[in-house]
Amino acid sequence: MDVAQPSQGNVGEPTDTDLWLDLCAGQQEALGQLYDRHAGLVYGIALKLLANSHEAEDLTQDIFLKLPQTNAYDPQRGSLRTFLAIMTRSRALDRLRSRSAAQNSASRLQTLQPTASTPPEDHLHQAEQWEQVQAALAQLSDPQRQVLRMAYYEGMTQATIAEQLNTPLGTVKAHARRGLLKLRHLLHDYRD
Repeated sequence: MDVAQPSQGNVGEPTDTDLWLDLCAGQQEALGQLYDRHAGLVYGIALKLLANSHEAEDLTQDIFLKLPQTNAYDPQRGSLRTFLAIMTRSRALDRLRSRSAAQNSASRLQTLQPTASTPPEDHLHQAEQWEQVQAALAQLSDPQRQVLRMAYYEGMTQATIAEQLNTPLGTVKAHARRGLLKLRHLLHDYRD
């Protein structure tokens, strides 16, 4: 029995490359056909890595919603199926890192919470440090503050931030670097 590969399409059906080219040409119905062919693969990879069906569904939807905007796929370099598998794995790992960073941030914040046994002078010192950091952050440009917030409070990678903001990765890296340098300078001034 001869079984046709889903990436090739059945006899008379367009191949993934044909559908990709149609999608790039603005034919949105091609996205539905690609989804029908490859959503199971994307969902399976996402579920295996994230171990959460809701997150896997969300990632699957996100992958296909952003597929028309993706310029990274080149049909001459490999199959769309392989491209989707690699992209899904990468985005799932980004989400795992983000989740881990968020949990670490929450843990650190909990350890900073004053307890009944914390001396009053420690409360005052922590409040002063918090105010200094907030004042320094307020002096950053909006893009710098946004990139640093997404990286350090939400635990996103710079690649994910670039994707979320629809900004080149180099620009995100520049905002992060300049923002951190400015924070270091400002906080050094506060200590002096």
